[in-house]
Amino acid sequence: MDRLPPLTAVRAFEAAGRHENFSRAAEELGMSQAAISYQIKQLEDRVGKPLFVREKGRARLSDVGRRLLPALSGAFAAMTDAFAAVRSEEEDVLAINASVSLGASWLSTRIGRFQLRHPDIAVRMSLSNEVIDFATSNYDAAIRGGAGRWEGLRSEFLFRQHYSPICAPNFLERHRITRPEDLLAVERFAPNDPWWAAWFAAAGVGTPPPPSRRGFMFDNQLQEGSAAREGFGIALMTPLIWREDLAAGRLVQPFATMFLPGTGHWLVHPEQRVGVRKLERFREWLRDEVMRDRDFLPPEVWEPF
Repeated sequence: MDRLPPLTAVRAFEAAGRHENFSRAAEELGMSQAAISYQIKQLEDRVGKPLFVREKGRARLSDVGRRLLPALSGAFAAMTDAFAAVRSEEEDVLAINASVSLGASWLSTRIGRFQLRHPDIAVRMSLSNEVIDFATSNYDAAIRGGAGRWEGLRSEFLFRQHYSPICAPNFLERHRITRPEDLLAVERFAPNDPWWAAWFAAAGVGTPPPPSRRGFMFDNQLQEGSAAREGFGIALMTPLIWREDLAAGRLVQPFATMFLPGTGHWLVHPEQRVGVRKLERFREWLRDEVMRDRDFLPPEVWEPF
């Protein structure tokens, strides 16, 4: 074929092939079943081979149809994404996803500065601990934890994930905690988490004995922080997330020792959207916000992978 077949015929085949049902394709496209059959017959004449095997009560894709369908479905998905991206850019709405702990604390307390700098860009922020799929969601960007290598995504390093024990001042005083070893005898949240053993090793404490019970376990650092502020125990948390509580004295970090698990926080978005204004402005602002915190943590937290 020296040129592409009519788009209407291709669209009819793609819908009928996905459903393997002409009636359902007709319903999806707002056409009659007869029109679907006609368009597919036109396409088969153009290709020179049958695209469906007609059986009593159903239409099954032929070998040729099965070879064509994935490429055509992918092409229509790409076109849908392209038009959606254009609409989103025109709307100047920046949709961001972040983890519950980081988004509800560190990011939420700063995002107002982005709005002041760019009042023409509206921000919609969603928090979840699930890894989002940009191909099936309406998000423009996400702040994601990990090693920073995701196929098809542009990743910009923000800071390394880091953890240290944090508790309420009265908890520290009540239990007379002065050495890392003292934490072995007090209430630790999620005491069976292997990261506790890793932190003790970083603090120079030998292999700690296994805890006698499971203790408190929470879904995220927001819950841990709330319980820690009430003096119910000590949690292995991210000091940067709790910077304001630490500065105000609502929480304390008894020891400077950090455990760095070898992963980081990254700003990610699809590679094909590099250069989109709202994404570039957000990336620049986020880089400035990270710079504000550089004096708060040791240099290794800011070293890129």
